Amino acid sequence: MKTNKYGFSTRAIHAGEEPDNVTGASAPNIVMSTTFVTDTDTDFSVQGMAEDGAWVYTRWGNPTIHRLEEKVAALEEAETGVAFATGMSAVTGLLLDQLKAGDHAVISDIAYAALAEITNDMIPELGIEITKVDTSNPRNVKDAIKPNTRLVYIESPCNPILRLTDIAAVAEIAHNAGAKLAIDSTFATPAATKPILLGADFVIHSLTKYLGGHGDALGGIVLGKKSDLATMRKKTAVHLGGSISPFNAWLIMRGMATFPIRMKVHEENALKVASFLENHPKVKRVIYPGLVSHPQHELAKRQMNNFSGIVIFQVGEIKNKLKEMVEKFELIHYAVSLGHHRTLIFYMPSDDLLKTSFKLTTSEQLNSWHEFAGDAIFRLSVGLEDSDDIIADLDRALEVL
Repeated sequence: MKTNKYGFSTRAIHAGEEPDNVTGASAPNIVMSTTFVTDTDTDFSVQGMAEDGAWVYTRWGNPTIHRLEEKVAALEEAETGVAFATGMSAVTGLLLDQLKAGDHAVISDIAYAALAEITNDMIPELGIEITKVDTSNPRNVKDAIKPNTRLVYIESPCNPILRLTDIAAVAEIAHNAGAKLAIDSTFATPAATKPILLGADFVIHSLTKYLGGHGDALGGIVLGKKSDLATMRKKTAVHLGGSISPFNAWLIMRGMATFPIRMKVHEENALKVASFLENHPKVKRVIYPGLVSHPQHELAKRQMNNFSGIVIFQVGEIKNKLKEMVEKFELIHYAVSLGHHRTLIFYMPSDDLLKTSFKLTTSEQLNSWHEFAGDAIFRLSVGLEDSDDIIADLDRALEVL
């Protein structure tokens, strides 16, 4: 079904799906088979695989996984996508496809911790040069470009401090240098931002988060042009073996039918919760793109149609009160991850993150970190519960301080 003529919510439900032509089933079936009966002229190597060819082996491709790829691509207005087992396998697949020994990449100095850590050591150990800069200032990206720069990699908003990057401005810088732009848009989601339309070449999502939405299935995806992703599928997706399970693909697709509705409630709840926290006497600072107080609120309004559901906030000296605070929660789960239907919270001390994940080397980088994060933050993923109940839970816990 050609869904580009339809609205966003219609695409979330119908893209990549058609009634089963054998049984007439309205809901998409799960094809769990690992292998498929093929013609005798089928090539044994993936190198002979055509993008639109018959199914051969699920690591190469699968009808259920393909439906998921087409659905996410329709929401992002990308030509196609390649799904992976996790968000990190999508990130790794992209990096290893686009970069080789002797190449250079400019990476956001604050990004998802696992991406930050592999670009601190594992990727440079392959002979790939990495420069990390604060991409919220496009000048930093431009100054970091070298003749061998092949990729610029950003997040907006970035994890965990919700700092934004001007996607269109950085795309222009990358393309003028002959490099490609990749963006992890997990926090924003296609409900907020469509980076392809702003000039990005690749968009990455952890499907585990908002797109799946229910905290019960791991997955990741890279989206972009068919010409770019056809080679990625053969080179890294298939050969590295990071294939998503068809069952997880089906679960994520099932969650995506309600994705547009969920994102509206995530945003509504997050704005109410952020406003409550901003006026709470025990809270020092709140960062949320939808608040006027966010340092880049004007960019957020220009670049995001939905401010999503992540709020970070700072409190005063917590000392040994964290365990006592968490015990006061009746609804909120103290857990990593985000974008689920339930509210999650996690405490992140700056000293710990700056020792392990983020190797910030300049005073400018450190100042930017502390502007957003201070000495420590709570990262709050606001769920779909009644906002008054989330606020009451937070208020009860904050009384401990």
